[in-house]
Amino acid sequence: MRAIRCNEWKPYQELAVEDVPSPVLGAGQVRIGIHYAGVSFATDLVTRGQYQRKPPRPFTPGTEIAGEILEIAPGVTRFAVGDRVCACIDWGGHAEEAVTDPTTVYRLPDSLPFDVAPQIPTSYATSYTALSWRAKLQAGETLLVHGSTGAVGLAAVELGKAMGARVIATASTPDKLAVARAHGADHTVLFPGASALEEIRALAPGGVDVVYDPIGGDGFDLALRCTGNEGRILVIGFAAGRIQQIPANILLVKNVAVMGFNYGLYVGWGLKDERLAHEPKVRASIEAMFSLFTAGKLQPTTSHIFALDDFRDAMAAVKERRGIGKVVLRMPRADRG
Repeated sequence: MRAIRCNEWKPYQELAVEDVPSPVLGAGQVRIGIHYAGVSFATDLVTRGQYQRKPPRPFTPGTEIAGEILEIAPGVTRFAVGDRVCACIDWGGHAEEAVTDPTTVYRLPDSLPFDVAPQIPTSYATSYTALSWRAKLQAGETLLVHGSTGAVGLAAVELGKAMGARVIATASTPDKLAVARAHGADHTVLFPGASALEEIRALAPGGVDVVYDPIGGDGFDLALRCTGNEGRILVIGFAAGRIQQIPANILLVKNVAVMGFNYGLYVGWGLKDERLAHEPKVRASIEAMFSLFTAGKLQPTTSHIFALDDFRDAMAAVKERRGIGKVVLRMPRADRG
């Protein structure tokens, strides 16, 4: 099969597509014929050896996939050959096939296309669980979403609205703000922008209740200034590049809670593999999102689709922030139907 291979730590765009043997199906595993796989900032960190988890080299990057079950090991009863699925896997997604533990594999609704499905068990799951489990977002609260047209940000806008929140979305261009509004944002604010703080304070005079922040840096500084008393700030990532230092005196004065959230903890990517312990509540969350999708309340979006051989262009689209929602790779299997 054809796969992108990382033989030594280096930027994703310096890797190559190679012909390699199909992975061996292990005990208790399923084999997935991949149609589409997601590409993200984290993909590049993994191949550089800068992510918190370091796969054994050589390896194929890629953790979010959608395709069909090709083979199941004896004793696996949850799935059958031919099932349409999406999955959150350890690595191996940027290839024609992957084998994985079925704990984090999910059968797709018939109406959910393969090209948008990879983001459900990763980007959407991150936003859903962060908002519901960690921040405990309530109907009627005000949610501020930074980076609102990226993969996790756009998911947070949609999910926050589905949960009954009033959503304020920030983005870096007017066109991106229009996308956020089309996906349910009640209000939008240009950020970076000189008047961003004043605009948010005018929209939420008492301060926002929850901030979803995958940006960090100046975005976090803004969040801290516009969060109300007893507000909650979710630290999701640092796409801006600067990891902020948090002034504890402001947390004390405003009774603000800053909550780190690493979804990887729940799907086996932590220091200890705890996916089995968390599987029931993770699967329930995925099923809840499938129900929201079939009810028309979620619009997962894939703005860029690249062939496997064009993986470098896919990462360029991610790094240049051209993606709206998700950027994905299309495997040859998708062309064969």
